Amino acid sequence: MSKILIRGAKVLGGEPQDVLIDGETIAETGTGIEAGDATVIEAAGRILLPGLVDLHTHLREPGREDSETVLTGTKAAAVGGFTAVHAMANTFPVADTAGVVEQVWRLGKESGYCDVQPVGAVTVGLEGKQLAELGAMHDSAAGVKVFSDDGKCVDDAVIMRRALEYVKAFDGVVAQHAQEPRLTEGAQMNEGVVSAELGLGGWPAVAEESIIARDVLLAAHVGSRVHICHLSTAGSVEIVRWAKSKGWNVTAEVTPHHLLLTDELVRTYDPVYKVNPPLRTEADVMALREALADGTIDCVATDHAPHPHEDKDCEWAAAAMGMVGLETALSVVQQTMVDTGLLDWAGVADRMSFRPAAIGRLEGHGRPVSAGEPANLTLVDPAYRGAVDPAGFASRSRNTPYEGRELPGRVTHTFLRGRATVVDGKLA
Repeated sequence: MSKILIRGAKVLGGEPQDVLIDGETIAETGTGIEAGDATVIEAAGRILLPGLVDLHTHLREPGREDSETVLTGTKAAAVGGFTAVHAMANTFPVADTAGVVEQVWRLGKESGYCDVQPVGAVTVGLEGKQLAELGAMHDSAAGVKVFSDDGKCVDDAVIMRRALEYVKAFDGVVAQHAQEPRLTEGAQMNEGVVSAELGLGGWPAVAEESIIARDVLLAAHVGSRVHICHLSTAGSVEIVRWAKSKGWNVTAEVTPHHLLLTDELVRTYDPVYKVNPPLRTEADVMALREALADGTIDCVATDHAPHPHEDKDCEWAAAAMGMVGLETALSVVQQTMVDTGLLDWAGVADRMSFRPAAIGRLEGHGRPVSAGEPANLTLVDPAYRGAVDPAGFASRSRNTPYEGRELPGRVTHTFLRGRATVVDGKLA
């Protein structure tokens, strides 16, 4: 590998610095570094962040390669500035055995665009009845630390307790999709004024909040780690804030779309806005932004959920739930959190790299931008403004809610252990 000198970038939004990459590591940081034989990237006005880490990505492989593959998903991740993603278990077959998680892990190694850390299922087949091979998945080559039935809730309290007890043995974490199934039967959108006016089945906030309340109590009872996936309501924020005030080992994530979009968009009946958990109210959105700013919500996770055209281009009731998000996540966070003054760029690095890497116990990622550290880096042009065009996505799917919307910021370069995966906004 040749040397690369990033000249004049604002590291974590601070004063301009030079950063010299030599091989897989950062060799030197400072000002006035001599380039020598290094390739020089003039980065004045740009922000240099540690490579982003996503705790919640659906790569669909094996089984739904019509939606996404590990290769196309990791390309999308790189374009979005991510150097590591956690691949959710709701594949076909389900990632509930050592064999399947190792398959996903090896596909990630082969893709080369970002590191792929498989998430293991909590229960066999995501059916919520019997614990999956948690220990075997942890002991496999994939080294699984995060377990989730995401897409479904572990609604049985006894199963959830057993899972929390089991993962304590190796410092694992159970990531819960908080959705009480009996309260959301037939649900199509957030339960509230808009659902009543449209006559669509409502997904009440209490269906999320009741599971979170139960699970933070269970985690405290057994002394284990629980992580709340895609938290979406103001009430959920208050429960997590309360649990943290007790010193319990509870963490939570929010998606970019829940920081920006509201259930008013469902009035269009455009299935691109159909997602689980559903888009909530403006009051919820504001509460989520404030909670991300004050650290109650630990991190941003994309919940990148690709679907083929036919699963979204249909009537609302028949449409699949989910949105792609890897390639637009940082732009949405800039618009909702940085441009509003709620977070600075150091805060973005914390919520999109340091903390998700720590929660997932992911080595080599979420590290400081300093000498001797792995050169997993993302260079961002915050002054850029442009309309989202899904035709240019690296993802295999196009189900973005932002088509035609102007968003700020653009990832110009992504480096995975010193190797450029994205150069001038395009895949290397």
